[in-house]
Amino acid sequence: MTITKEEYSKMVEQASPNSKILRDCLGAFFVGGFICTIGQALTDLYSMTGYEIKDARCLTSVTLVFLGALFTALGWYDNIAKIGGAGTLVPITGFSNAVASPAMEFKSEGYVLGLGAKMFIIAGPVIVYGTVASILYGLCLFIKSLL
Repeated sequence: MTITKEEYSKMVEQASPNSKILRDCLGAFFVGGFICTIGQALTDLYSMTGYEIKDARCLTSVTLVFLGALFTALGWYDNIAKIGGAGTLVPITGFSNAVASPAMEFKSEGYVLGLGAKMFIIAGPVIVYGTVASILYGLCLFIKSLL
């Protein structure tokens, strides 16, 4: 059986669901905004308890990473991502989810070869790129300061 490109395109178009762009954009906007609002509320809360703003921001990042990993472990993050889409990927909680998800998936292979090895399967390249880029940037600034 041979089909033409036009027939194949029609078959693909019929089988593919239509994207609800407005709903997806609004979901990403509100869920991402809500995550960022929680982050700002945490920063304000930590600031009010006596921490300097620099320390409050650091504690906020740690708290959001913890909550992202916790929600991933409980299976809630996937449900939030179904509504929020890219809105859950952009904040720091998305990075936490990217580290925790593969670790949870390969937990049955053991702590070293499963959990430890697979934990950075997605986030590893991001960490390596960020580290290398920051070293190169620091070297450029150092060389610039010498001139």
